[in-house]
Amino acid sequence: MVESIHGMGLMGIEAYKVEVESAISQGLPAFDVVGLPDAAVKESRERVKSAMRNCGFEFPLGHITVNLAPADIKKVGPLYDLPIFVALMKMSGQLSAQTDDSVFIGELSLGGEVHSVNGILPMTIEAFKLGFNNIYVPYDNRAEAAIVKGINVYPIKNVVELYHHLTGRERISKADPKVLTVTESGFSVDFSQVKGQFEAKRAVEIAAAGGHNILLVGPPGSGKSMLAQRMPTILPNMTFGETIETTKIHSIAGCIPSGVSLISRRPFRAPHHTISPMGLAGGGSVPRPGEISLAHNGVLFLDEFPEFSRQTMEVLRQPLEDGTVTISRVNGTLTYPCRIALVCAMNPCPCGYYGTGVKKCTCTPAAVSRYISKVSGPLLDRIDIHVEVPPVKYEELSDSSPAESSAEIKRRVDAARAIQNERFKDLDVSSNAHIPSGLLHEFCALGEKADKLLHDSFDKLGLSSRAYSKILKVSRTIADLDGSEEIKYVHVAEAVQYRSLDRKYWNS
Repeated sequence: MVESIHGMGLMGIEAYKVEVESAISQGLPAFDVVGLPDAAVKESRERVKSAMRNCGFEFPLGHITVNLAPADIKKVGPLYDLPIFVALMKMSGQLSAQTDDSVFIGELSLGGEVHSVNGILPMTIEAFKLGFNNIYVPYDNRAEAAIVKGINVYPIKNVVELYHHLTGRERISKADPKVLTVTESGFSVDFSQVKGQFEAKRAVEIAAAGGHNILLVGPPGSGKSMLAQRMPTILPNMTFGETIETTKIHSIAGCIPSGVSLISRRPFRAPHHTISPMGLAGGGSVPRPGEISLAHNGVLFLDEFPEFSRQTMEVLRQPLEDGTVTISRVNGTLTYPCRIALVCAMNPCPCGYYGTGVKKCTCTPAAVSRYISKVSGPLLDRIDIHVEVPPVKYEELSDSSPAESSAEIKRRVDAARAIQNERFKDLDVSSNAHIPSGLLHEFCALGEKADKLLHDSFDKLGLSSRAYSKILKVSRTIADLDGSEEIKYVHVAEAVQYRSLDRKYWNS
């Protein structure tokens, strides 16, 4: 006799249906799991066996074979425990419920409790698309599963509770998305706490308005990290589509707290400079999302930028261009989205005071050159805005008058993004930073004076074609902040100055 129960598997951020087939034959007692299981899946044998016996059920004797189909895709993790349990219960005649329209997902403890698993949201979405009516998930995953409308979500605490529900003895209440919590939108930091640094604040505002990457260069204590940490406070609110996409990635990575249904705040990721290339881009035998994907639709902040290994920094080059990161392994090739605003902060030299005029730099010219050259030209070219963050003067620090708040800056950013949303409503473009090269001149047309300025700057500064497109996109954002449909001379002039800092440090 063969019993088949529906489960789900994950491949990147997408889910797929897994048929959990069980059969028993005569012979010496054995329990085999086939279908390319990893170690965690193979260990399901002991967890399911212990859970059945400790909960008062009879474990069937004989040669048991469980097949996870499709058999050519590697199965990873303990999420198949629950469907294997249900399959064995039906095969042994201890359960006769109708389960054809149901999906089961969950890890079992030795005592029969159902533990949470990663990736519930994308699996629930796929189950709904495939036409299933019911999905049984761990109780701690109920919040993220319940946001998918059109499918009944049943949160399970233990297998006895599931057994009583399926036999009709005691029904489980469906998860109600209305009473489940969502992440708070408030912030503990604000731009009003940053004294001075008006030019740097302006640059961060432009970066937020257009989704641009930004590099902050300055001595220790000038406020680079403060500016970066407050950038999420002025970013526009996520759309529902962005929220779902972000939550799916965090669900797969297991980063969603219990009781939270959606990641409604734009992510802010700040990995330490000792992170490996795999930790940043993602990886593993079955690739998992890295920091760059966990920052999708948000901010990736790399403090002490030159201290990151060269290999780790160079990992950023392709994702910054494409908005996706592709990871190839023996078990397959996966692509994760990573449309981010990159914020990098660095000192101009090892001691931190080269060119600042505040303290005398104690570094040799060779040491300064080695430190600066850790950030390669091609990577620097992919950062839209370069801005210097000078030391804050005493008069600015001691000034008690309130600085401009994040709410005030966010209103301008939201107005600029509203213009962009209308401009790109028929395109798969989220902001000015992601305008395709083929549409650059359509959306970033310049007047005669503005074009002459950019032409002169291109020749004098020795700009690359990539830098040229970056200046056009930043000019478009500055014009949007100004409420101007036309990109004017002053908009290009401001954008050009954000590409001249590398000439001071990298070409000195």
